[in-house]
Amino acid sequence: MRIDTIFTNGRIRTMDAARPIASRMGVLHGRIVGLDEELDGVTADRTVDLGGQPVLPGFHDAHHHLSLTGARLAAIDLRPGRISSLDELYSAIAQYARANPDEEWIRGAGYDQNFLEDHPTAEGLDRASGGRPVIVEHVSGHMLVASAKAFAIAGYDDLRDVPVVPGGGIPRDADGRALGLLQEQAMQLIYALVRPMPLDEVQHNLDLASRHALAYGLTSVTEPGIGATDMIGNSPVDFHSYQTANEHGVLGVRVTLMPFVSTLHDIDRMPEWFGLDLGIRTGLGDDLLRVGPVKVLSDGSFIGRSAAMHRCYLGEADNTGVLLHEPERLEDFIVRAHASGWTVATHAIGDRAADHVLDAIEAAQRRLPRPGVRHRIEHFALATDERIRRTAALGVIPVPQGVFISDFGDGMAAAVDPELRDQIYRVKSLADAGIVLNGSSDSPVSDANPLTSIRDMILRLTGSGEVLGPQERISVEDAVRAYTYGSAYAVGQENDKGTLSAGKLADFITLTDDLFEIEPERITDQRVTATVVGGEVRFGEL
Repeated sequence: MRIDTIFTNGRIRTMDAARPIASRMGVLHGRIVGLDEELDGVTADRTVDLGGQPVLPGFHDAHHHLSLTGARLAAIDLRPGRISSLDELYSAIAQYARANPDEEWIRGAGYDQNFLEDHPTAEGLDRASGGRPVIVEHVSGHMLVASAKAFAIAGYDDLRDVPVVPGGGIPRDADGRALGLLQEQAMQLIYALVRPMPLDEVQHNLDLASRHALAYGLTSVTEPGIGATDMIGNSPVDFHSYQTANEHGVLGVRVTLMPFVSTLHDIDRMPEWFGLDLGIRTGLGDDLLRVGPVKVLSDGSFIGRSAAMHRCYLGEADNTGVLLHEPERLEDFIVRAHASGWTVATHAIGDRAADHVLDAIEAAQRRLPRPGVRHRIEHFALATDERIRRTAALGVIPVPQGVFISDFGDGMAAAVDPELRDQIYRVKSLADAGIVLNGSSDSPVSDANPLTSIRDMILRLTGSGEVLGPQERISVEDAVRAYTYGSAYAVGQENDKGTLSAGKLADFITLTDDLFEIEPERITDQRVTATVVGGEVRFGEL
């Protein structure tokens, strides 16, 4: 037998319990055909010496906004660590405006008011930009601040005229003038001016984000929301953008795409059907590009204190967050999508939102049982034992973000009653309940580096060094499995990826050191030296 490639002299951890370790791996037509002695007598067109490097299956991010990550990479970087005060933020805007006099709109992204004195303001952005329109997006993606010029272009020369938006927040001063901050649905007042995004800009952003992902060892990502210009997405033809990027070789990673719920609709003369034209639903596609679950948003963000909670946020006696849909409407979305064959992935950060989502999934299964369907709750930030038990019983997959512990753990702990802190982003308890763990970053909310999330799932250290929920720590093996097999399982693709086993896609990475043999604190000191997708090197050298 002759195959394409034999990779030799590797310290291969397959993440397959049936055969956890290997040193040789054979590849034919982009898939693994055998390991070690299974390759005896087999010849290959190419032999690649891995030089004794550690090898793992390619990382898979279960919740990664790829196109928005590209847009964030193309914008002014305002993330904590780069910007530590409002003066620095305004200075960064001013410097960019001076250096780019021909850009019509100035875009910044990644600021977090928890690391500044407050949110920026419309007037402050106006002064910094010299009167040009500015959009500054919050790190959570659930808020933005626009300059006074941007509001004027939208038709609001007087900031007192900015309207109330259902499902959105618009803080105002004592005279009723909008301060510039727009939350949730209110963001559409400004997004309507800059979306749909031009297709060439989307292509550029996908190229940036794909290269960024490959450098981190990501071979697959699940893109949680396309096609909706009012919340998440670039244009109504987002799938076309991804397909074109794939055809042009721009898309280096495998992508599972979640259409946003607003792209689904009633189908003519099919009164019970709710979906896309031609009955397209979860699962259509190939190994490179596939339709995933439908994405629904139920609430806001934790760090923006807009996630829907049963109790008020600490120090905010009248704030229990925001439900983006009334429970009855949310249930209608989920029940109808479920009945039409979709898997449903619902963003729910607050405990009140999570309970409404579980109620809706329970109702959907009562009306039309679908054993084995893997509905998801994206984030699942607060979980009691009973909520976890119920989630497991329904077969629902929570998708938490380990990296949020180091990035936002201190702020999250400060936002809730102290007795709720042990409920924040639980992981080990999910596994103990029989739930298959997955790994994700919510990039660009947090940096996409899987090694950071893996470290955080193991150590659970906040930015200040506090251990947040020590009882929720997991092992290196469990954290790596989450970022490989677990994320594939979360989209029903565990038969094709997630372990290095015969018949599976030849997606793997090499690293500077073996994550299993070093102290967890050193995991983020390592780097990916090569990323291989379908047997071909997409990043680095071998």
